[in-house]
Amino acid sequence: MEETIKTTFFGNIAHASPLGTLSPEQALELASIYMDNSSKAKDPGVVLVLCHDTDVALFQAKRHIKPDKNPILAKKIAKAYVDLGHLLMDHRQAKGAQASFRRARRLGYVLSLPISLMGDTL
Repeated sequence: MEETIKTTFFGNIAHASPLGTLSPEQALELASIYMDNSSKAKDPGVVLVLCHDTDVALFQAKRHIKPDKNPILAKKIAKAYVDLGHLLMDHRQAKGAQASFRRARRLGYVLSLPISLMGDTL
């Protein structure tokens, strides 16, 4: 297993992760599963854990691609970050939502959101 150290909107995490063995497409599929479950969860704590898992899976998906060489996959990952951002906003996690929206923009996704939701780094 690969040890990953990553900064998320939940802070720094270090863990041995089998996610490192997944292809970007598989990691994106896993992120989608986490996202689906987080939208169905009732408990806010469970929602945030699933959002965190979604963020980690998306990080794994994007770390092995170059947006200019795989624009279709980059667009799918960016869209997933936007969806995650909206879910986080729904749960009053503005900083996490802003981080997700920034990641989507870095992958070339054009956002039409109020400036206050995008964060201070445009």
